[in-house]
Amino acid sequence: MKRLCKLVRLSIGDDQLLIKTFVLLGLVRLGLWLLPFPSLRQAVAKLSHSHPKQPPIKQISVGKIIWAVNLSSRYMPGGVKCLARALTTQVFMSRQGYSPQLRIGVAKGEGGQLEAHAWVESQGQVVIGYLGNLSYFTPLPSLEG
Repeated sequence: MKRLCKLVRLSIGDDQLLIKTFVLLGLVRLGLWLLPFPSLRQAVAKLSHSHPKQPPIKQISVGKIIWAVNLSSRYMPGGVKCLARALTTQVFMSRQGYSPQLRIGVAKGEGGQLEAHAWVESQGQVVIGYLGNLSYFTPLPSLEG
């Protein structure tokens, strides 16, 4: 009940951002299940640049975007993997005029299995997906361009 009260007390801008984030995160998760990754990347790119002629009236901070993605992830049924969180963050940051860079890293696990992790960087800093052992993953070449 406390959580519901907190959500009700959000400002209009925050609750709209949270709703948009929750919906986009759900769509990205669905896309990861149903679409080949190149098709999903193409859809994400279109969403990221859907309003290029209209600059945001009030730019949303990176911290606020991360807050919305983290909170939406917490309440998403079935949980959310790092790739869905990273792609959702990338869309919102791009739409706000930031230059996020999606990173995907791979590593060989203890049992020889492939492990992977996705994160987003901006201006050389990890903004979402930070792990204490991030250097364990070897980043794949950029998917941009």
